[in-house]
Amino acid sequence: MPSRQIRIKEDTDFRILRILQQNPEISQRDLAKELGMSLGGLNYCLKALIDKGFVKLSNYQNSQHKLKYVYILTPSGLAQKISMTGRFLRRKMQEYEVLQAEINDLSLEIGETAPLSGSLDIERGLRSNETQCCAVDSQQPENAGTSR
Repeated sequence: MPSRQIRIKEDTDFRILRILQQNPEISQRDLAKELGMSLGGLNYCLKALIDKGFVKLSNYQNSQHKLKYVYILTPSGLAQKISMTGRFLRRKMQEYEVLQAEINDLSLEIGETAPLSGSLDIERGLRSNETQCCAVDSQQPENAGTSR
């Protein structure tokens, strides 16, 4: 499996483990919706996590019909989640650095001299640029571009 597919699979597994740890009573349907994936795809991923021994499926004791399940992270599942958290964080920090460099490059293209530090700076820069563009457009004659 190519490394990109491995990262996507690991990110998906990490997100599943993270949500299950926070909300073990979540239904598969709600979990799939929160993850933005199909119910069948989630079922496949959950089965793999259960088969690996990272998640244990139990009947929910407080359910009136005893049909509801609760997903419990096993000790090895918790250890795996901790390990995945470190890798996930490193990947996201690398992505952040790449995006930050791209933002700095784009800010230089629109005439910003200082690196932008946040969304308010970006918004301010874009508004300033829009004002300059509008000022240029308003100097055009009213009939410019119309043919008779």
